[in-house]
Formats: sequence, structure tokens, C-alpha cells
Amino acid sequence: MSVDIDTVKRVARLARIAVTEEEAGRMTGELNTILGFVEQLGEVDVSGVEPMTSVIPMEMKKREDRVTDGGKAVDIVANAPATEDNFFLVPKVVE
Repeated sequence: MSVDIDTVKRVARLARIAVTEEEAGRMTGELNTILGFVEQLGEVDVSGVEPMTSVIPMEMKKREDRVTDGGKAVDIVANAPATEDNFFLVPKVVE
């Protein structure tokens, strides 16, 4: 895949980046180089490689999954203008 100057200008317009004619010409070469490298990566055989989240083996940090009320109900409604039994009271808006 190769990028031409019109594609660079279109992408710049979509990204709302102002580019001059000279900059667009330079970016065309740079983007073609990047896309060429990406195509080379596609040629690498990774059929026996497991996907990984890091180059260093590590275990994901996990916490116990349990439901709680948070113990902060009183703190949460402390600044509310009107509350009842730790619930917000709001005026009726629909008749």
C-alpha cells in the first residue's frame, strides 16, 4: 500500500492539521516508509507465539470481587439539600 499526496492532505484535513505543500510531500515519503515497515511485520510467522500483555511474564493484579455498599452513604449525601435514609430527595418534576 502506498500513500499519495492527496491522501496525506485528506488525512491532515480530517485530523484538522494544517500542512503546507512541502510538508505534505515530506509526509508522503514518511508514511510510505512506515506502511512498508508494517507490511514487513505482516510477513513474520507468529503461529506458535501466544498473545501477551507484556514482554516480562507477570500475573495480573486482581481483587476479590464482592458487592458492598461502600460504607460511604453518609459521606455521599452529607452535602445534599434534602435526604432521607441515605437517599437523595428531589422535587417531583412530572405530574
